[in-house]
Amino acid sequence: MQILIVEDDAFLRQRLAYQLRENGYEVLEAENAEQAWQHILNEGVRLVIVDWILPGMSGIEFIRRVRTAELPHYIYIIMLTVRQAKEDIISGLEAGADDYITKPYHLHELKARISIGERILHLEENLLQSQTQLQELALRDALTGLFNRRAIYDRLQTELERTKRMTSSVGVILVDIDHFKQINDTYGHLVGDKALVHVAHILQRATRPYDSIGRWGGEEFVIIAPQCSLEHATLVAERLRQQVAASPLTLEDGTTIPIRLSGGVTVVEATEEGAPNLDRIFQAVDEALYAAKRNGRNRIYVAPSLEAPPQPV
Repeated sequence: MQILIVEDDAFLRQRLAYQLRENGYEVLEAENAEQAWQHILNEGVRLVIVDWILPGMSGIEFIRRVRTAELPHYIYIIMLTVRQAKEDIISGLEAGADDYITKPYHLHELKARISIGERILHLEENLLQSQTQLQELALRDALTGLFNRRAIYDRLQTELERTKRMTSSVGVILVDIDHFKQINDTYGHLVGDKALVHVAHILQRATRPYDSIGRWGGEEFVIIAPQCSLEHATLVAERLRQQVAASPLTLEDGTTIPIRLSGGVTVVEATEEGAPNLDRIFQAVDEALYAAKRNGRNRIYVAPSLEAPPQPV
């Protein structure tokens, strides 16, 4: 744990720093509030021991500055001061101090209070990690681990905003497992789920790290391919189709189930006037997908523009 000591008395500051280092803490020192503030901004300090009386900005004013700042994490603050009056203790705590210790301090008591701060900061870290995990789960399809429909929709919106800034284009690919109902009816829904996961893994392996893949619904998957021309997006879609066709699902008993994909492709460019409506974009690839279905399945159709009819690859 890194601790910042804010104390203008060099002897007291260095003695406390030595004692804390002897107890395994990493210590930063500041003789005034401005130095302390720079440490917070640059070093990511999480725990501060601050005196009340400082040159320039007082310890109380420093605490208020920390509490009103939009920092990325919570800072636990212990006020260590000679001011012992009850009203001073109340003022310190009301300003935002988490704890208040009077000088001369007892080292073991100070260590115990630092331990309380560490526990609180660790609790905060665990809560933030749990929150991050929950947020991530909310964006994921429970079966395949891919982005869900809402998340992939938002990803396309983000990519369109980026293409507007970079004057580039983004490819949108929609693929669907051919005769998926037949797989469910013949082998059962558990095998159908395995087929979905199998295809999801192939799509993940066959796309770039910065492409976004999502389960659009049922047996449909969407791939968002940034900085992609229509020619390249079409090649990507065709490669995905071929790789799925070349990788049948093998069950535990050795049964192999061939899987085929049909797909639709389009590319979108955002201009200064904005980008096409997201629903219109997905409608275009959906129309191309169903053109592929109508014309024999296991193929990719392209909607070269949002107004043009779908065309075979």
